[in-house]
Amino acid sequence: MNLGNLIRSTHSFGGSFFFTIAPVFNARQVKNADTSDAAKTMPLYTYDSVDELMLPRGCSLVGVELTDEAIALPSFRHPAAAAYVLGPERGSLSPELQEACDHIVKIPMKFCVNVGTAGAILMYDRLISYGRFPARPVHSRAAPEPLPEHVQGGQVLRKKRREAAEQAQQAQSGGSGQAERSDTECSDD
Repeated sequence: MNLGNLIRSTHSFGGSFFFTIAPVFNARQVKNADTSDAAKTMPLYTYDSVDELMLPRGCSLVGVELTDEAIALPSFRHPAAAAYVLGPERGSLSPELQEACDHIVKIPMKFCVNVGTAGAILMYDRLISYGRFPARPVHSRAAPEPLPEHVQGGQVLRKKRREAAEQAQQAQSGGSGQAERSDTECSDD
């Protein structure tokens, strides 16, 4: 059930893909728990071992594990491109998998919650950390202030950028508009 819950949560929070490493699961339970039917619209990858794990170029692997060295989730800056890996329900990330991670984070709690809940907390934290929502009000009775309207800059054309660079270069070389001859140029003898 937890695997289906994780897949559904990943799909719901806009995940680009989902992966498992050496999974042991009941396919019927996963299908029953994933009511969004994520497999139809989100790639699902299964790897037999940590060595087979392949992530997109530039994608950081973030492990979720309760270790003394792990970064507390509220203090963690999520990478723009990241894949998150959680341990099994009654276990931990293997030392080999922890070694493969670029970051290890922990959810600061008194005790562990199930893996499906931990995954949803992680994805929610990622969502709110990117600041696409208004700041929380100072007290519970205040209304949140709306985000300011996005202002987009003007169109940038490469031709205009190149012309501006050429004009700047001419201004630096005295503005004569004629190319100066260097000593390394060939001459007609």
